[in-house]
Amino acid sequence: MSTAEGKGEILPPTLQKIMKGYNKYLRPFFDNGPVSVGMSMDIASIDTISEINMDYTATIFLRQRWTDERLCFQGNKSLSLDGRLVEMLWVPDTFIVDSKKSFLHDITVENRLIRIYPNGTVLYAIRITTTVACSMDLTKYPMDKQTCTLQLESWGYNINDVQFYWTRGNDSVRGLETLRLAQYTVEDHFTSVSEAVYETGRYPKLVFHFELKRNILYFILETYVPSILLVVLSWVSFWISQSSVPARICIGVTTVLTMTTLMMGARTSLPNANCFIKAIDVYLGICFSFIFGALLEYAVAHFCTLHRSSLRVHTKDEDEEVEEEINGVLATIANSCNVSDKINKVDSKKNINTSSNRKEEKSKHNNLYARAKPDVLSLKGQLPFQSISIEYFTFI
Repeated sequence: MSTAEGKGEILPPTLQKIMKGYNKYLRPFFDNGPVSVGMSMDIASIDTISEINMDYTATIFLRQRWTDERLCFQGNKSLSLDGRLVEMLWVPDTFIVDSKKSFLHDITVENRLIRIYPNGTVLYAIRITTTVACSMDLTKYPMDKQTCTLQLESWGYNINDVQFYWTRGNDSVRGLETLRLAQYTVEDHFTSVSEAVYETGRYPKLVFHFELKRNILYFILETYVPSILLVVLSWVSFWISQSSVPARICIGVTTVLTMTTLMMGARTSLPNANCFIKAIDVYLGICFSFIFGALLEYAVAHFCTLHRSSLRVHTKDEDEEVEEEINGVLATIANSCNVSDKINKVDSKKNINTSSNRKEEKSKHNNLYARAKPDVLSLKGQLPFQSISIEYFTFI
């Protein structure tokens, strides 16, 4: 008993003829090799790209084509069927490999399309929204590039039953050229065909690769410019007087706290547990080091100034003591000099008096000699020792 026998009243005669003897549980060419399924996609939107969860959410139109010889009919026009009739046909068991959660849109009805061509070709299209895992390397964040994939595989049919291929090669995926993402720009995309190897066998696999480049302008305005201004603001304290302790401490502490808040805000959009260091962490760490160093510099300078001032007070006291000692010595020397001057004056006076006395005595001797000389000369012939006496008086 065929699937359509119970619904003969609601199916038109053409479909009744097509579905007569049709078994949806058997794939096409069941005994004549694998069935080839061609695929193409339109990317309607990429809603979110999360670095925390390392995934992206996209809405896609997935189209699959295959040929079923059991659905051939006479005519030149294709038959477009209601999406609810897909339950009557065989469809590939395609699934998205890295999907975390997906759902088929059903407003106002399930977004499915079934179209049958006279040669038995079936077009099956659906609109789905899926959240797909994307392994990201955030070492160069926010100047990084990420390559994400969308992988399609067959769940139960191996390569001996089903073969997947892209209908138009790299042009099989469209819509990325018109996408406008908040933080990324799609730089490149391409498709590939491979096989997935599991314990149960080898399965067909289609992979769509797309490369995302992060827009740096947002981070320049949100992180880099504020951090640069904070570093410059911390340097303003160098031009403030060293005696203005409250002003310099206020600037230093404010810039440190603001930089800490900025660093915490930059990490909110990143995974909490990361074993690798990101470029923005290095940059913000360097900025924080400059700001903290400016505050530490003032603390060191203030401590050194206080230490030097205490040394200056100590040396000043010592200098005063030495100066007092020197002044005492100088006063003593001055007093001794005054005494010596007085002594010299007295000595000079004495010398003057003695010299005057000597002159007087000499004049007296000369007068005495002048008086005695005639007498000596008169006695020259009479005295026996006349020569000695004359010499004696001459000496005197």
